Amino acid sequence: MTIERQEIEKLATLSRLSIDDKTIAEVTERLSSVLSLVDQLQTADTSSVTGMERPFHNAQRLREDQVTESSQRESFQAIAPETHNELFSVPKMIE
Repeated sequence: MTIERQEIEKLATLSRLSIDDKTIAEVTERLSSVLSLVDQLQTADTSSVTGMERPFHNAQRLREDQVTESSQRESFQAIAPETHNELFSVPKMIE
């Protein structure tokens, strides 16, 4: 599959991008090479490959949930500019 210059220009318009002639040529070449790679992949024989229903057929082994650090809230709030009810107070950004 090849991509034409007009298609790149249309995509640039739809994306609201300003692309000069040199860049359009480069993008056309790059996209054409990517599409040719996709065409090569589509010709690969996958008849002997079984489909995969889902990527994890077995249950995942999960680690034990353990606390590894102590709470440092008091030390962090001690250096904060302002706190209220044990929460950090920040300036209102949206009216």
